[in-house]
This record gives sequence, C-alpha cells and structure tokens, in this order.
Amino acid sequence: MIYDENQCQLGEGPLWHPLRKQLFWFDILGQRLHTRGHHWQFDTYVSAAGWIDSDTLLVASAQALNKFTISTGAHETVCELEADNIVTRSNDGRADPFGGFWIGTMGINAEDGAGAIYRFYKGELRQLYAPITISNAICFSPDGKTAYFTDTPTQQIMRVALDSEGWPVSDPVLHIDLQGTSFRPDGAVIDANGNLWNAQWGGGRVAGYDLKGQFFESFSFAGCQSSCPAFGGDDLTTLFCTSAAVGLDGPEQGKTFAVETNILGQKEHQVIL
Repeated sequence: MIYDENQCQLGEGPLWHPLRKQLFWFDILGQRLHTRGHHWQFDTYVSAAGWIDSDTLLVASAQALNKFTISTGAHETVCELEADNIVTRSNDGRADPFGGFWIGTMGINAEDGAGAIYRFYKGELRQLYAPITISNAICFSPDGKTAYFTDTPTQQIMRVALDSEGWPVSDPVLHIDLQGTSFRPDGAVIDANGNLWNAQWGGGRVAGYDLKGQFFESFSFAGCQSSCPAFGGDDLTTLFCTSAAVGLDGPEQGKTFAVETNILGQKEHQVIL
C-alpha cells in the first residue's frame, strides 16, 4: 500500500525513530527530508540519518554530517564529509550497534569509483572502503559482529566481521550474489533474526535472504525503482520502502510504501556523538 503520497525523485534513507514512533525519509534529488505531513528543505543533497535523541538526528549531506533539530529545523556541522570534493554526495547510511554511523558517498552522476564508505565513531570519521561507485545496503547483524554493504554495480552484497568497537577486522567476503540477474542491490536492513532485506532497484521489490545469503521471500511494490527498506510501526513489523520517480512516468513512482508482515525488525540504533 502507499504510505505517503509525496512523489520523490530519489526517495532514500527511511528511518523509523524508535522514540518518536515516526518515519523519516529523504528525497535526495529534491534536497528534502520528509516525514508524514511535513518536509524540511535543504540547500544541498541529503540522503541518510541516524537518531541521536528524541529531537535530534544525525543527517548526512553532500559535504558533512550534521546535527539536525527536528522541532526547529536548525542544523550544525558535526564533521565534514568530502567537503572539498564537488563530484560526490552522500548516499546510503545507517547507525551501527556501537553508536557509530556508517555513511557511503558516490558521484553525483554516478561516476565510476568516485565514492567511498566511511564510519563516524567517537568524533572520528575514518574511510573504510574505496573506491566505491554506488554505496548501498549498509546494515548490521543483531549481535553487532557483522556489517553488510554493496557497491551496487557489482551486484554483490558483502559482509565483514567487526571487532568489539565495531571496526572491520577482516576483508569483506561475498554474502549475496545477484550477478546474472536483473536485480541491482540498493538499500538494505536486517531483521531481529539476522535476515537481510534488500530493496532491488528496477525490481519493485524488497527481497529477504537468510543468514547464509539464500533468498526465501520477497515483497513487491508499485514503485519499480525500490530504493531502501525500513522496519517500523508500533511492533516493528511494518516494512516500509522508498522509491524513485527519476526517469519514470506513472503516479505511483517515487512514493513511499508500507506492508504489514509477520517479520520482527530491529530497533534502529542510537548515534552517540
């Protein structure tokens, strides 16, 4: 079903705020942060967020990670993010179980290898992986021992082991291989049982994969450029999915969707500055 009628050019980054019981998401190309019935306009690309407290988000923009106050719309820079690189913008991001925030960048025109994946933790922004063309699918296992990500054009979702502070301790290994299919992995989220749910650009679906990376179920949406899922609702069993209207016609493209499931999601982790 359609959750929100706003037609985003590039809907992304849905975040269910566990304290507010409220969904936030972005239109990257529209330079907006949305919630139901309201939006905030920025003067640059914004793409992903984590929650700091009941009235504050950490919002990733093309040049920085920003502390954003929901009640006033005020924002201030926490740290710069490729601020001297006019080619790139932020893309997919998510808070990890340790209070850190992983954020990917990419070329504004998807330039080959222009982006990277970073982690912000305890005041430090550290580059983890580069070069990356389209950073996506950043998510974390419930036990905090594994991170997942993809470079969308590779059609491969990778996993990497994490140490006791959430830093990678090994080389990434292949977790889900979509090569040879029409599915392009976009944003992803992990449920409470450790299954990975991946929005697949051009496929109009969010597909579920078990702990071994094997497909077992999918949910279809009218927005064929499905971009990122999130679990939310009072009991964390509602699956939300953003989509993108860019390059497409049709009244349902770019809208944000929701479906009730029997799957229990994880509560999104708090960002600790």
